[in-house]
Amino acid sequence: MLPGLVAGVSPARGDPERLTASCARGNVNGKDFQLSLHRYRGGSGDVFPPAVKNLILINVGVFFAQALLGLGWAPYLGLVPALFWRGFFWQPVTYMFLHGGLMHLFFNMFILWMFGRTLEAYWGSKKFLTYYFVCGVGAGLINALVTPFSSIPTVGASGAIYGLLLAFGLTFPNQMIYIYFLFPIRAKYFVIIIGVIELLLAFSQPHSPIARFAHLGGMIFGYVYLKWKDWLLAARRRTHKKQQDDNLKVIWDRRKEIDKLHKEVDALLDKINREGIESLSRKERGRLKEASRRLREWDDQGWIH
Repeated sequence: MLPGLVAGVSPARGDPERLTASCARGNVNGKDFQLSLHRYRGGSGDVFPPAVKNLILINVGVFFAQALLGLGWAPYLGLVPALFWRGFFWQPVTYMFLHGGLMHLFFNMFILWMFGRTLEAYWGSKKFLTYYFVCGVGAGLINALVTPFSSIPTVGASGAIYGLLLAFGLTFPNQMIYIYFLFPIRAKYFVIIIGVIELLLAFSQPHSPIARFAHLGGMIFGYVYLKWKDWLLAARRRTHKKQQDDNLKVIWDRRKEIDKLHKEVDALLDKINREGIESLSRKERGRLKEASRRLREWDDQGWIH
């Protein structure tokens, strides 16, 4: 929740999108959030890419169908944690397509279009839709976990929208956003700021009608979705490195043992050359035999070159 914020987005060096924003007023998830779009320049695909366009059409269609037909869908299709835990398991999906008012709908859809079109152009429609629903459903699940006995419906695409803001900041970290048209801030810092604000408000206003933990849930699930492959790759690399280190230790220990046996055998052979075989004690003869056997065995295994 960024009350009274005016932001403009301009292209950053090295970022694949060409997007500039200035001068429009709105709000995100029920709070004042002034964003503006001055012009859209080619490079990030269609002005209305298919996934973003279809999501906007569905949300707008559901809103006006509910309004015109006077349908009270919120208790059944909105997210009511108390009902969700009793078997209304479709609610973490359906709640994303209901909105509490025209302005709530408009500004959610505006931000979906503003940031989502660049992400869809960069990722492709399939990954974009997957990410959108992961964030939205994840936000709903977090909200249901935090307020399991609540009977108040939660509606709106806010969790998914916050996930998109996070993705934009991670994917295009150096994209400049102008607050109040004057103060530039890179997208990565912008995302950190809104995340910290939501975290502070979630704990300082636990009875707020705004589902702040859902906002945080959308960002958390989005972050995990974007990073899990990197984490898995890093874990595999650590495992591989550990195996390499273990193998190197085995090799090093074997080489040290081979060198030790060679020195021991050489010392016994030198004694035989000087004093004869009879000079060896029974223990030394057994040791010479055992060391020779082990060296032959390791030689057959390729340890001795």
